[in-house]
Amino acid sequence: MNSRPWSRRRWVQASAIALLSSSTLALAQKNTKLPAAYSLKDELALALNQGQVLVVMASLKGCAYCHVARNSYLAPLLRQGQAIVQVDMRSSATVHDFSGQATTHDALIQAWNVSIAPTLLFFGINGQEVAERMEGAYQPDFYGPYLEQRLEEGKQKLQLS
Repeated sequence: MNSRPWSRRRWVQASAIALLSSSTLALAQKNTKLPAAYSLKDELALALNQGQVLVVMASLKGCAYCHVARNSYLAPLLRQGQAIVQVDMRSSATVHDFSGQATTHDALIQAWNVSIAPTLLFFGINGQEVAERMEGAYQPDFYGPYLEQRLEEGKQKLQLS
């Protein structure tokens, strides 16, 4: 009995299912949105109460690299409970800074001297940066490990405080 056609058919079916599953996952992640920063003081307090740093993504509308960082790396962390908010470059949306003062997303970007999208900032006690910023796009093989390293570095600094 020749089992070869059966094996080939099963392989094709399994491949089709895997492709369909990954396509469905990609579509589900296509429109991932991070919560916009509204009150950094409050968002930081919530993060610190959970023993976390607050990750702030500085993004730019239409930025392909921002899309990849948001969908492939930050959205999964957000679903796992990591405190993450987004600040949009060139946006006049109101946000309250770490002292509670009203400002705009764009004004925060300028105050932080952010010039590259995406930029990830890691904040701890008193709104101080507790890990090196991640500016721009990294090689996909390294973005995740660098992000994990920054989160760990930030958590260690929180424990020392």
